[in-house]
Amino acid sequence: MAKTIVLTGAGGVLCSTMAKALSRQGHKIAVLDLREEAANSVAQEINSEGGEAIGVSANVLEKESLEKAKQVINNAFGEVDILVNGAGGNHPLGTTSNPFFAMEDLQNTTEGFKTFFDLDPKGIEFTFNLNFLGTLIPTQVFAVDMVGREGCSILNISSMNAFTPLTKIPAYSGAKAAISNFTQWLAVHFSKVGIRVNALAPGFFLTDQNRALLTNEDGSLTQRGQQIIDQTPMGRYGTPDDLISATHFLCADASAFVTGIVIPIDGGFAAYSGV
Repeated sequence: MAKTIVLTGAGGVLCSTMAKALSRQGHKIAVLDLREEAANSVAQEINSEGGEAIGVSANVLEKESLEKAKQVINNAFGEVDILVNGAGGNHPLGTTSNPFFAMEDLQNTTEGFKTFFDLDPKGIEFTFNLNFLGTLIPTQVFAVDMVGREGCSILNISSMNAFTPLTKIPAYSGAKAAISNFTQWLAVHFSKVGIRVNALAPGFFLTDQNRALLTNEDGSLTQRGQQIIDQTPMGRYGTPDDLISATHFLCADASAFVTGIVIPIDGGFAAYSGV
């Protein structure tokens, strides 16, 4: 049965791949992104392949912006059946320069060098807002359509950072932990009105946001990039297509009794002790 699916942050690599895959199952796709050009580009690609999609510009942190987007989607496709909260990201002001604090760091005067004590509350606030409020507010707006109807669900994007925080990125790790917790809370909260809520927890996927951190200009791995591969039993980064089967499962009626779970998709990263 065809459903109307809204994906936020769908102009990006991962969620655009999810949008295209869901379209191939016959669903109507609303591609939401802060960047209107990116949203329209993904929608046009879906339509050129015989799917049915619209691109809509929306800011996940502004309820009024999302309400306007919802009106456009309702007019085009009717009520929303599924929401994929894909918008998220990190901020350099919420990131330390080194994985471990050392005494000499207090005397380091290198421009841009940040210890834990130099973390900017504004960068941390940005990261928490984008990830947590950027999931909560779209859910407030679009889940209204789902109340009391069958086959409706919400899919959040958490991270393996939520289980075990990575070094250097406390704000992002904490924000994704909040997403996992919120997924469970929301699953219980909506359990009596027919809305399922689950999440994916991707491990390391190369995206536009982290490519410069994990790879050099010649395509070789940075030191941190090599650390990740060495800690990943399957020995590679995830590809966008690695998210598709779990997405299909959690969005389908086949998972009608599944709610409140977070599925790791990490190539065995979390299972490996390093020894």
